[in-house]
Amino acid sequence: MNKFALTAAALIFAAPAWGQSATEKTGVNSVLGVAPTTGDFVLQAAQSDMFEIESSKLAAERADAPTKAFAQQMVTDHEKTSEELKQLLQSGEVNATAPTSMAEAQQKMLEKLNGLQGAEFTDQYHSDQVSAHKDAVDLFQRYGDEGENAVLKAWAAKTRPALQHHLHMAEELDK
Repeated sequence: MNKFALTAAALIFAAPAWGQSATEKTGVNSVLGVAPTTGDFVLQAAQSDMFEIESSKLAAERADAPTKAFAQQMVTDHEKTSEELKQLLQSGEVNATAPTSMAEAQQKMLEKLNGLQGAEFTDQYHSDQVSAHKDAVDLFQRYGDEGENAVLKAWAAKTRPALQHHLHMAEELDK
């Protein structure tokens, strides 16, 4: 095996120690329809909720009336799912650790939103919500269908319809 192949293999197998696995982080699992590991699912679900809550709090202050109504629902719903996930982790039924901050890409999206006002803000928020909810629906579907932890798998399957509804609402706002 050449040095490159050894280095790549070492990075793939060491990635879980850094957080998200390489195949999940790069989107390979999503393209192949492979379920994320429990750790990856918890990480991404929690980070997604963080982004939804923080970006929607901004939208509740800055956007037009229909977007504010949507944003308030996002804050309420994602605070609820965050609490549910936290309870699953605290109960010991799910062996994973919740992240304390959102992913770097989500933080950059939030910073961009924070620098916008008016129609530019609203347009960017709508676009971000469609993208974030497509990712969330995919994540929850893959884990709900094939996840390794039965309790978390059931929660993902139960939560997915609400995320699909959020995606539909976001797409309607983005028209």
